[in-house]
Amino acid sequence: MKKFNTSTERLDKLREIVSALRDPESGCPWDIEQTFSSIAPYAIEEAYEVFDAVSKENWANLENELGDLLLQTVYQSQIASEKGLFDLNSVISKVSQKMVDRHPHVFEESSPDRTIDEQMIEWESIKEKERSIEPDSGALSGIALALPALTRSFKIQKRASRVGFDWKSISPVYDKILEEIEELKNASVSGTEVEVREELGDLLFSVVNLSRHLSIEPEDALRRANLKFIKRFDYIEKAASKKHQALKSLSETQWEGQWEEAKKNEKG
Repeated sequence: MKKFNTSTERLDKLREIVSALRDPESGCPWDIEQTFSSIAPYAIEEAYEVFDAVSKENWANLENELGDLLLQTVYQSQIASEKGLFDLNSVISKVSQKMVDRHPHVFEESSPDRTIDEQMIEWESIKEKERSIEPDSGALSGIALALPALTRSFKIQKRASRVGFDWKSISPVYDKILEEIEELKNASVSGTEVEVREELGDLLFSVVNLSRHLSIEPEDALRRANLKFIKRFDYIEKAASKKHQALKSLSETQWEGQWEEAKKNEKG
């Protein structure tokens, strides 16, 4: 069997494998049936698994997950090629050119040196120019619907801020959160389910706005809060198990006491 030594050869081999899987006569029945829409959720799943491997610093697993993510790019490109839309070569060419265009300070001799902050400003400026030639070129266009809601909200608000829709200080942001809490309280007492859901959404949107003003990614903040909760809950669960207590049998006072003990254990 031929050995593939270069990255190009290996990528070509992967493309050939996917093409064979999709062959209408000799391919895999499952692969033949796949479409852009049916395969797209796997790309999201694989991206999360890449993130998970990085978070756990599991580098062996990261190698596998990056391969799975690459497969999704090859797979979608193969479907597009079959439809005469584009192919893997054009995908690679476009992303390569995009990286060159967005880094003139690296690839153009005449471009001056920049700080990281200056480069981020230029990066956004270049992206704005790219979006301006798209059919839908509004300030909030192109923000992926499939993003987690917190992340999408964060991006929406950053875009709006760049064109001037923003508070100049953080104080009104806190006031807005308090306002939304009161509106949610009122809705929960006398409003409909639809109204309660709407007010809760407004509150979450305002909290994301606060995270933006604090320069904290809301998805990361909530992810850390989730991990902290799990750690403390596990502590309580193990403590109850040692005492042969069922968690459901714990009183509210016991839950609160155990929770405080779990918090002290973290610091200790």
